[in-house]
Amino acid sequence: MEGAGITRGGVISRWWRARASGKVHHGAVIDRITAESGWSGSYLFAVLISAGIAILGLLLPSSAVIIGAMLISPLMLPIIGLGFGIATFDLIEIRRSSWALLLGAVLAVGLSALFVAISPIQTVTSEIAVRTRPNLFDLLVALLSALAGAYAIIHERSTTVVGVAIATALMPPLAVIGFGLATQNWTALAGSLLLFVTNLITIALTAAAVARLYGFGAHLSPTQTRLQGTLIVAGLAALAIPLGFALKQIATESFARRQIREAVLTPFGGTARLSQLDIDFDRDPAVVRAVVLTPKLVSGADRAVVAEARRTVAMPLDLHVDQVRVGSETGAGEAAQIAAAAADARGASVRNLRDGVAERIALTAGVAPAEVLVDPVLRRASARFAPLPEAGFATYRAIERRAAEANEGWRIELIPPEAALGDIPVEDDAPDAAALDDALWAARRLGRGVTLSGPSAAVEAATQRFAAAGVAVETGSTRGSDLSLSWTEPQAAR
Repeated sequence: MEGAGITRGGVISRWWRARASGKVHHGAVIDRITAESGWSGSYLFAVLISAGIAILGLLLPSSAVIIGAMLISPLMLPIIGLGFGIATFDLIEIRRSSWALLLGAVLAVGLSALFVAISPIQTVTSEIAVRTRPNLFDLLVALLSALAGAYAIIHERSTTVVGVAIATALMPPLAVIGFGLATQNWTALAGSLLLFVTNLITIALTAAAVARLYGFGAHLSPTQTRLQGTLIVAGLAALAIPLGFALKQIATESFARRQIREAVLTPFGGTARLSQLDIDFDRDPAVVRAVVLTPKLVSGADRAVVAEARRTVAMPLDLHVDQVRVGSETGAGEAAQIAAAAADARGASVRNLRDGVAERIALTAGVAPAEVLVDPVLRRASARFAPLPEAGFATYRAIERRAAEANEGWRIELIPPEAALGDIPVEDDAPDAAALDDALWAARRLGRGVTLSGPSAAVEAATQRFAAAGVAVETGSTRGSDLSLSWTEPQAAR
């Protein structure tokens, strides 16, 4: 039986060499890859142009513009060259391709970050968001695309390479990395970096496997071949594990969304319609807000929905249902559809407004968007500053003013870190007005009372200012030439 297996293996091997690998002009393929996978002026030009188009398409957002960037992007050939270099153990080709790929990636990220830094639009668009959560399916897309790309290179089918460039989308993830760097959005940066690394490693290793299959690297020893096989399997497995967990999380959220939808509609019977369902899985418990169109209002619907959700959904939920009554007469169904569409539009508009303000305030305060409290109804937003080296209350107050100017029509309140108040110069029995305003602002933001010491006239003038603003004031020593301020016991923020 063992001899028969070897014979069959030999027959298959001879058939493959006669019908496939034996017809490949290995030298011509290697020459072409060597000519197109390295660094050049045309490569630099294509990287810069495609990176600029990609980041603009992401910010607009526009899928058509992003596809244009994919078509121009030259990053596919260096990665294929890296794969063929691994297949043949050609260290020179590996170094050339890696160097071109590294420089291209750095330039693309840098240019994208520059575009975002000078752009008035710095919000996370839908096109950016979809490139921040890679999963196992992205690895499979890269693997299948690499099979097609390597086959196309070997058989000189350039149109297939163009299709592969669109499928794997190497440039947009680099543009999202630049976006994350410019806006200090580390979640977006990490997700898009994982997507780019997934595509890079999967394409390179798969291209190496295809190249070996077609007879490239036939001169290598059995030990080198085993090393290649181990590298390919280990590399793909190392990527598949975290991406598999990510896919599992997405599947869990999708299943939970379906269960929540069913739980929300259960108390209303078959006559109600779900017009809006917003779920934030990033919070603990997950926040669920639903709007149901129903011909008859159901008392205790929230309790019934929560009970049903606890029975069917395997995660804690903060759930609330709003009921909108619609008539049961002819035309009520159409009216409900119109109301649902209007509710969806209003909800999307409010979410976009809230997310945009949160992104801008987070960037200003140096915190994550989730740490910004936004009330779109009262148009108020607040956050706590991340500490800035050597910054005083005057600096934090100036930053808050700029944030208020950038968000016209909104009340912006940014809370500074705790710090000592210090002394204020006094001239002609009057404390410095600007320094006093900064201290008053800090007291109101931190909700603290103030103890004033110094010349009696300056203490009296400052006391009147603080008391008029609702800040609790105590009087200390009347000695000294400057007005000295210190914190007293905390009071409720006003």
